[in-house]
Amino acid sequence: MSHYCDLAPAHPFHGPYHDHEYGFPVEGDHVLFERLVLEINQAGLSWLTVLKKRDAFRAAFEDFDIDRVAAYGETERARLLGDAGIIRNRLKVDAVIHNAGVVRRLQAEHGSFRGWLEAHHPRPHGDWVKLFKRTFRFTGPEIVGEFLMSTGYLPGAHRDDCPVQTRILAAGPAWARPDATSDT
Repeated sequence: MSHYCDLAPAHPFHGPYHDHEYGFPVEGDHVLFERLVLEINQAGLSWLTVLKKRDAFRAAFEDFDIDRVAAYGETERARLLGDAGIIRNRLKVDAVIHNAGVVRRLQAEHGSFRGWLEAHHPRPHGDWVKLFKRTFRFTGPEIVGEFLMSTGYLPGAHRDDCPVQTRILAAGPAWARPDATSDT
């Protein structure tokens, strides 16, 4: 079975994501929100499709400005559903808008989206899935797992022999902290 570490290097889209983003700890809420949006939109599609549309997603969702997206109404929803540059799935668009409002609430309660993640870390994958299903829309096991791996909360983004893994470990991902569980 091929691993992302085998497929991504030198690829024009996968390579930069694999080498500089995937699995590294993320601090900014707008980047965490972007990753959640991209993972939601990947459901049923290839990750390459999402990466190719990433700039269009950034433009469509105003650089993933959480406050602005949370305030979207019918005009913005119609604009998004008419935007051929992104994935025009009503359930996904509605989930992104709804989830922006959820992130705003989590920011108010925990200081940040990251603060909410930290408050619930560590936990095994199955418990994360239950928490995300209670908290967000359109977040099944695969979306939650990939979101958490991509942001450094769960291990598995890279093989141990991948050169990027050494850089990730040096960056101190949540899953590698002494208080972390190894159950994924």
